[in-house]
Amino acid sequence: MLTLYRFLYIWTVPLLRALLSPVELGAVAIVEQEGKVVLLRQSYTIGWHLPGGGVNRCEHPAAAVQRELREEIGLIEAGDPSLFMVSSRRAGLATNVNVVYRVPNARFAFRPNWEIREVMLADPAAPPDGTTGLARIVLAELVRRRGADVPAA
Repeated sequence: MLTLYRFLYIWTVPLLRALLSPVELGAVAIVEQEGKVVLLRQSYTIGWHLPGGGVNRCEHPAAAVQRELREEIGLIEAGDPSLFMVSSRRAGLATNVNVVYRVPNARFAFRPNWEIREVMLADPAAPPDGTTGLARIVLAELVRRRGADVPAA
């Protein structure tokens, strides 16, 4: 049953979204703790991802990132998100635009749920096997900026 659910979710939801809205806006978070970054494993896709998700209509991306962190990792408190970068890519019929925020001083209490199965703290310079493309791009930029002492945008 779960395999059928995954199949339907992976193929039909993106197709319907692409037909209704050819551009999808997402908000992604870099949550750092002691030099490491939070990555998570979802129930409906493979690989390690940065936390985040879709931005609702009339919702500010920074508010979406905080909402997603509460839903996905059990965010208790954090500093204000600061814009880190914007990334876009074609995904079939749609274009995905992701607004990436750095979220400082985050405290969370993760509990596995129907969407998020696992959370880990990873070294951004050596992400684990299976880390997704967007996460690798963001982590490489984070490492570059740390090394060059480049402030977040």
